[in-house]
Amino acid sequence: MPVTLTVNGEEKQFDVEPDTPLLWVLREEAGCNGVKFGCGVGMCGACTVHIDGIAVRSCSFPASGAEGSDVVTIEGLAVSEGLDEETLHPLQDAWIKHQVPQCGYCQTGMIMAAAALLKDTPDPSEEDVRNGITNICRCGTYPRIVAAVLDAAQNKG
Repeated sequence: MPVTLTVNGEEKQFDVEPDTPLLWVLREEAGCNGVKFGCGVGMCGACTVHIDGIAVRSCSFPASGAEGSDVVTIEGLAVSEGLDEETLHPLQDAWIKHQVPQCGYCQTGMIMAAAALLKDTPDPSEEDVRNGITNICRCGTYPRIVAAVLDAAQNKG
């Protein structure tokens, strides 16, 4: 049974089982390789995407659950917020400025979680960032993540 999804603003139909995890549809069928597989049980957050603006762990979310919704991956984040394709999202700029990544594996999911946080809490405190982003970074770059999110919040606009 086909599943129809709107991914990064483009409606596409995928011939997958309805209970296929959204992560695999995005990576294998839609070519959105910024979405990463980490733990497979929705704990680490490497697979975080937005569904109708809400951060969702796509490894444990069925593709059929996203039908009729807007799915945004890291590849479409800037455009989803009204920026052109050549412009980085303010969080991506802050990530570079604060040299956040070490291995970088978790960073796309971390940025997606941070973008959802900033949408709900445009002027977060350090505590808001620490409590609002529950993704796991094996390299432990949390101080730089917090600094980048706070910087992006101050320089958004």
